[in-house]
Amino acid sequence: MNNHTLQSCENLIHRYVNKLGGEIITIKEGGLGLGITLLHGKGKYTILIKEFYITTWTSGHKVTRYRKTPKKYQILIDNQ
Repeated sequence: MNNHTLQSCENLIHRYVNKLGGEIITIKEGGLGLGITLLHGKGKYTILIKEFYITTWTSGHKVTRYRKTPKKYQILIDNQ
C-alpha cells in the first residue's frame, strides 16, 4: 500500500480541480486527513483518495486511479 502525505494529496486535488477543471466529492469526512474523497470529470480519470489509520496522531492516504468510474461511485456522481 502506498502512503501518500496529506500535502501531496492536497496538491493533487488543487491541480485536478483548478488546472484540469475536475470536480471533487467528499464521501466521508476524515479525522486527521481527507477521509474518502472522489475526484472526477468528463474525459478525465476518476481518482479515489482514502485515508487510513497509522497511529493515534498520524494517518496516511491511499490514492487509486480509474480509467472507467466504478458503478458505486458513478451513482454518487449522478445523485450529486
